[in-house]
Amino acid sequence: MKKLIFAYCVLFCSACTLKEQDKISAKTYFDMESYFKQEATRLTKANQAIDKTVFVNGKAEEKKLLIKNWEKEFRSFIDADINKASWRGSFKLTKTDSITTYTSNSEKIPVKKLEITYKGNKLMAIKVFVTNTNDLYTSQDSLSYYPDSLYQIKKTQHIKLMDEKKYQITGKFK
Repeated sequence: MKKLIFAYCVLFCSACTLKEQDKISAKTYFDMESYFKQEATRLTKANQAIDKTVFVNGKAEEKKLLIKNWEKEFRSFIDADINKASWRGSFKLTKTDSITTYTSNSEKIPVKKLEITYKGNKLMAIKVFVTNTNDLYTSQDSLSYYPDSLYQIKKTQHIKLMDEKKYQITGKFK
């Protein structure tokens, strides 16, 4: 009986390890999720204040604050990860010496463009363009991140029979 339990434990652990390896190797494109989770951890440890400005339809509110949950703050970036299994092969890759761009024209994929700028091997900027459209709703998001400098989320949404709304969140690192 002990041998049988041990065998089940070994099989279970092996299956977990294989699933984790499959998940890692399944990253076909730039790994936004991992990058922003690492940035969240780094910024949490740095405990650095930011100047955060929120614009809603042209009205601004600005605060200096410490972000307690960077992963939540970066949720829009993490959600824009293009490594979903069903999206594999749907992005066109274009590379230059300093810019890597992924684009998709698929109506089913909201992330239309991901652009990563490098200086040498150092990541300098990430820009993401997201469009969601259905019969009642259209939204366009523009996400920008410049490590240790600025992050910005711009959103325009239009719900049929309602006025268009524009949002912008900008965080400037001190």
